[in-house]
Amino acid sequence: MWSLEIICFLLYFVPSYQQFPRQCATQDALRTKECCPPWEGDGSACGANSGRGTCEDVAVSVQPDGPQYPFSGLDDREKWPLVFYNRTCQCAGNFMGFNCGDCKFGYFGEKCNQRREYLRRNIFHLSRAERIRFVSYLNLAKQTVSRDYVVVTGTYEEMQNGSSPMFAEVSVYDVFVWMHYYVSRNALLGGPGNVWPDVDFGHWAPAFLPWHRAYLLHWEHEIRKLTGDMTFTVPYWDWRDAQSCEVCTDELMGDRSPQDPNLISPGSVFSSWRVLCSQSETYNERGVLCDARAEGPLRRNPGNHDRNLAERIPTSAEVEFTLSLPNYDTGAMDRSANMSFRNTLEGFGDPQTGLGNSSHLGMHASLHVYMNGSMSSVQGSANDPIFMLHHAFVDCIYEQWLRRHRPSPSQYPESNAPIGHNSEYHMAPFLPLHRNREFFISSKDLGYDYTHLLDTSQRLAESMHPFLEEMQDVWPWLLVAGLCGGILTMATAAAVVGVKQRYKGSPWLHVKKWKNAFALSERQPLIWNNENGETNQLKYQTTM
Repeated sequence: MWSLEIICFLLYFVPSYQQFPRQCATQDALRTKECCPPWEGDGSACGANSGRGTCEDVAVSVQPDGPQYPFSGLDDREKWPLVFYNRTCQCAGNFMGFNCGDCKFGYFGEKCNQRREYLRRNIFHLSRAERIRFVSYLNLAKQTVSRDYVVVTGTYEEMQNGSSPMFAEVSVYDVFVWMHYYVSRNALLGGPGNVWPDVDFGHWAPAFLPWHRAYLLHWEHEIRKLTGDMTFTVPYWDWRDAQSCEVCTDELMGDRSPQDPNLISPGSVFSSWRVLCSQSETYNERGVLCDARAEGPLRRNPGNHDRNLAERIPTSAEVEFTLSLPNYDTGAMDRSANMSFRNTLEGFGDPQTGLGNSSHLGMHASLHVYMNGSMSSVQGSANDPIFMLHHAFVDCIYEQWLRRHRPSPSQYPESNAPIGHNSEYHMAPFLPLHRNREFFISSKDLGYDYTHLLDTSQRLAESMHPFLEEMQDVWPWLLVAGLCGGILTMATAAAVVGVKQRYKGSPWLHVKKWKNAFALSERQPLIWNNENGETNQLKYQTTM
């Protein structure tokens, strides 16, 4: 198995598929507003010489947005990615990536023409070895500085329109922490404390589910590149009806620290993790972006949350009610939407009535509140690795709804959704570019499925997987033990036969003689009868 040093060395040569690629974080790229890096396979921009893609002008949606964000030209995420780049790689066929060097989700091979389907599994159906591997992969991603891309720490205006680039290096895992912060941060209107809080390019509106679907797919892809394990998939935590944080053990996501209930147990690798982009109020007061510096330990105190915000972990009945709602989104398509599947699953619609602007957070949002720590802040929630398990199950519910209701593409709004959420809008801050509608499709079309959605027999076989794998590891030892026992038995029997034949006729070998010599009287039998013939209570006492 390759050492960590070799893996990290190889990462330097592997292209990335998130923003900002190092090749596009230069003064020249920002000034020209062109992000068309060469594909290493032939050295041409976007792999044009190999027919993989070409450098083209970016076309953005001109459909009107909803009234929730009444500004224009103030936020770098508006009409993404035009503030930073107006020319990017447009890939042909099944090619994908900021330089068209990769395959679309669900495809692989040199020509990206071979299909592949991954299976996301219940974390409690992983074997012990698989659980250890998963935690190790997470920690490796957290400790490995990305060689491929950086994150932005200032606005385009603060960069003097690209003349003074402002970027920071972070780990592979923390790129995704930053992405979740950046998509959900408040809009900076200029100056300390001057922000617009009622805006989120990945939450509170229709793109919530498609955005997080793309997010998880890219995260899986990065873990595969980092580890070389092309079979890796993010597991999910089926939290329905859970009475506690079942994944909060040192074997998995970390137990509660006995010294401080708000911290992670020292027995977990996650106790050493440091968070970033978690102090949204401080950034707002200063009127700045997160600078991607470490801000303290990972925090979590599950169950000791504010019950005025969320009562408990969602139930099976609430999930089923949510799935029964036939309309993907309704009305203003924000947190006020009534009888909206998206709004109810996100947690702002009541999971028992479907009415929006619920007084208590439910479903997805209630789990965040329940964790009572780093995960309870929208902008910093991805710091907690439970975020990945949680959103994998939210995505599973989304997939179940898509299969049950089979919505037409027109159910996803083309216009008048909150800014960033119309169907043709490019998801911020992804590079390569993705439109929201591209992830309003079945997971099978994107190359993955869930064991939760398999038929009954397949789910039963999957649940037996960890036990069968443990047996696979143990059975050679059982076989050896059985063989040794058989050999010992045969040897003993042969020895007895040999002794009998050698000392045949000897008076000391007579059985009756030995029986009489060692016979003991049974003063208190196991079962005895009284004079009336009644059977007395069983007594496990005999004279030895």
